[in-house]
Amino acid sequence: MRTRGGILLANIITGLALGFTVTSIGFGDYTELNRMFTFQDPRMLLSFAGAVAIIACVFALLRIRRTRGRIHAGVIPGAVLFGTGWAISGGCPAIPITQVASGYLPALVTITGIVVGIRLCRWVRSRYLHFDNNSCGL
Repeated sequence: MRTRGGILLANIITGLALGFTVTSIGFGDYTELNRMFTFQDPRMLLSFAGAVAIIACVFALLRIRRTRGRIHAGVIPGAVLFGTGWAISGGCPAIPITQVASGYLPALVTITGIVVGIRLCRWVRSRYLHFDNNSCGL
């Protein structure tokens, strides 16, 4: 039986497990992430590549197909901005939450930047750009 409380509890347990795993293997450590982005230590880069390979195999085994969608003009600059922000801040949007939970309070600046960036993106897109936004739910 799927109730709101049951789904919420499952999400909380899954999030805690993910946060514990991410922290345990060092993905939440800014220094480790910096070493990956500067190619000083290939361990994390190879971990990401391994995860992509595993999920590709799972998708192939389960015959999950990606739906074909149009790539609009904002995808490439958006991806570059996202990657640059990730490299500067030391984490994708989930990692700063893990960093704060681990006691690394400067990650609050990253979380603030994520929120401001999302709001700024929405404002700029609604005011100046008219891209189809059904693909990313913004």
